[in-house]
Amino acid sequence: MSARIRSGARADVYTRITEEIIAAIVQGTGEWRAPWFHDGTSSASPTNLASGKRYRGINTLALWVSAMTFGYGDGLWGTYKQWQDAGAQVRKGERSTTVVLWKPTQSSDREDDAGEEVGGHRRMIARAFSVFNVAQVDGYARATVEALPEDQRLEHADAFIANLGIKTEFGGCEAFYRPSQDTVFMPDFASFCDPASFYGVWLHEMGHASGAKHRLDRDLSGRFGTQAYAAEECCVEILAGLVLADLGIAHHPRPDHAAYIASWLKVLKEDPRAIFTAASKAQQAADWMHCKQPDADSDFQPSIGLAQVMDAGQPGLAALVAAA
Repeated sequence: MSARIRSGARADVYTRITEEIIAAIVQGTGEWRAPWFHDGTSSASPTNLASGKRYRGINTLALWVSAMTFGYGDGLWGTYKQWQDAGAQVRKGERSTTVVLWKPTQSSDREDDAGEEVGGHRRMIARAFSVFNVAQVDGYARATVEALPEDQRLEHADAFIANLGIKTEFGGCEAFYRPSQDTVFMPDFASFCDPASFYGVWLHEMGHASGAKHRLDRDLSGRFGTQAYAAEECCVEILAGLVLADLGIAHHPRPDHAAYIASWLKVLKEDPRAIFTAASKAQQAADWMHCKQPDADSDFQPSIGLAQVMDAGQPGLAALVAAA
């Protein structure tokens, strides 16, 4: 089932999803944990039942929140009808999760449609879809998916990062990206408690490098404690979560996680659209990284200008769902 989102309802969607993310972060025994941290298994890669394609951007984040909140261990999702068409039945009383699809529409559409002009050239129509996790249905036999051995996944991660073409210097005790040298600085591998933590931090810093002016041109000028700094940190943490999920590697919180979380929460509470912008830019950066791989699909188009759509005034829900 889908529904076209009108202006007032759209603002409610921003607020509701942001509130769910905030609740997911602060729930529990006081240990803050963002929904983009995961164990690298199927639930970290939300996939649509009918199309077999991955959800994207804010939709991935919304499904991560739902999986984290309700303990879903599998990343397969579908609408009520898609489950019916697959011979399964959503159990009575199960709560759906909302994902959103933005689609371009012809300018001849009626003026009262919930569309938005982007740069004065085209309109985008938002449709909300209610989806259910495979754990919420009966009568569906999930095919077994064999995960690659850990050593192969780590080899893939090494190759993936090398293909980005961004210089890394190892040594020292801090991880950071220095724009003036266009170089990532990393502690040695032995400084980390496990391989997942090493690759998580490395991809985080590569995420900052993706925002350089000659790449995706994000604002990297913010200092710790500013809104710009918090927004960039949130973006690259979501990015690391997206890419690590693709590589089948867990995404663990950094040692300084609590300090970052506090700044993210402040931004999220002040601006319900902030997380949508961060997710959009994170997806754009993940797409850029995938396009740098030698086996990248030549027809692959990075995020169809999601960051540009956001900057042109398209409100928040700029993430794409593969097929809802």
